[in-house]
Amino acid sequence: MGHSAKQLAITRSESTLNLLVRDKRVPGLAIAVSVMDYWHWKAGFGFADIEENKPVNPIETRFRAASVSKPIAACALASMVAEGLIDLEASFYKYVPYFPKKKYDFSIRQLAAHTAGIRGYIGKEYALNRPYTIRESLQVFQDDPLLFEPGTHFHYNSFGYVLLSLAMEEASGIPFDVYTRDKVLIPLGMTNTVAEKPAITNEQPTTNNRQRTTFYTRWSSGFRIATPVDNRYKLAGGGYLTTVQDMIQLGQAVLKERFYPDVMSTFLEAQGAAGNNTYYGLGWEVSEDKKGRPFYGHIGNQVGGYSYFRIFPETGLIAAALVNCGDPKIQDLLDGVVDDFHSFNV
Repeated sequence: MGHSAKQLAITRSESTLNLLVRDKRVPGLAIAVSVMDYWHWKAGFGFADIEENKPVNPIETRFRAASVSKPIAACALASMVAEGLIDLEASFYKYVPYFPKKKYDFSIRQLAAHTAGIRGYIGKEYALNRPYTIRESLQVFQDDPLLFEPGTHFHYNSFGYVLLSLAMEEASGIPFDVYTRDKVLIPLGMTNTVAEKPAITNEQPTTNNRQRTTFYTRWSSGFRIATPVDNRYKLAGGGYLTTVQDMIQLGQAVLKERFYPDVMSTFLEAQGAAGNNTYYGLGWEVSEDKKGRPFYGHIGNQVGGYSYFRIFPETGLIAAALVNCGDPKIQDLLDGVVDDFHSFNV
């Protein structure tokens, strides 16, 4: 991408994203776009904290990763597979025999692919604010039947990733957060990606929440502080804090095949359910954009956070965006920003 073409893409994107803040569609947003190993653009818009007029810093400001936590968890799972600690085709019960037996067995692969039949959130479960450990959180859903025979349908959910992280702990003998930190985050240089913990301890921010945004819910009159949630039990499915710079670090490592490429190639293959393409691999969305360009990545949405992550293997373009409110309904807009960068990437 030439300098003038790059600048035109940036100028157009800045105009689009500034309007989001002006029109109060988002309180704050961080974005980064890179091609191959080169940073092309990273920027912050709006506020990490509205009341304090604290601006978003795209390098340091930590947002809720939401379901972009799943590709991170998938990388940890890939590491375990590479080390021979866990078998994708093995029954979940091999690692967690104390989970209540269901009508059907299901595998580690099916959990990662959302084809195991585990149910999703009911009611306000997405906003649980209880200090559950991973194992303690089983009480929320463990007594419910599977939604279908595993492998016959696709049903996206985060409870399956609770089970996946529990199986990983049992298989390795290491807490999921510790294993992921040591095998994924540190090796890939994702120094600002951490497990979110309750924001206040003795009236002081906890160490791992430094530089985090304030989390908001969008209302007709503007933004309000989001309802408190405790996401520690679902770290693998939606409990990390991260930055757009760290997301690009992850994208580059996977794109450039620097992270267990033989195993990751399996994770980046779209899975099937009863002969139908699910457009989902193992922890990664695997699809095409409206222009037919293949990509893998993830979208995330939760209380106080929205995330957007796209990696285009044919062009080498990686895009990451984070917002400090839930459900801003801007995916089409971000797709357009990415398309602009593709258009000028000649």
